[in-house]
Amino acid sequence: MLNAIPTDWLWGLGGGLLIGLGGAVFLLGNGRVMGASGIIGGLVDGTGWGSWAERAVFLLGVVLLPIVLTPAVGPVATHATENVVLLVAAGLLVGIGTRLANGCTSGHGVCGISRLSIRGIVATVFYIMAGGLTVLIFRQILGII
Repeated sequence: MLNAIPTDWLWGLGGGLLIGLGGAVFLLGNGRVMGASGIIGGLVDGTGWGSWAERAVFLLGVVLLPIVLTPAVGPVATHATENVVLLVAAGLLVGIGTRLANGCTSGHGVCGISRLSIRGIVATVFYIMAGGLTVLIFRQILGII
């Protein structure tokens, strides 16, 4: 009997295509780069209240799409830790990092690189290196994740 072919990579491919499509639609629809941290940050600090409705719809879509798709495709294993304190701390650190970098993976990595933005490319290189270093330290050295 043949072993089943691993298909986990399909989830990443599908997600990447959806993020790319979302970025293209967002740029074509309103002339601005789609960056999740900027969309959320503008609501939090008040600078984005002029476009609060489109920001709210974007965030609602980000939250609701997985809920809507789960019955059709079933739950997907994230392989994230079940340590809630660690997840909250990681989320807060990512939020702080995106504010310091003036952008996140969707803004710099997807939209910035696709526009050949030097700033986006440099930011992406550094956050990929920081992510790799973090995994090395927390998984391999400390054994936390």
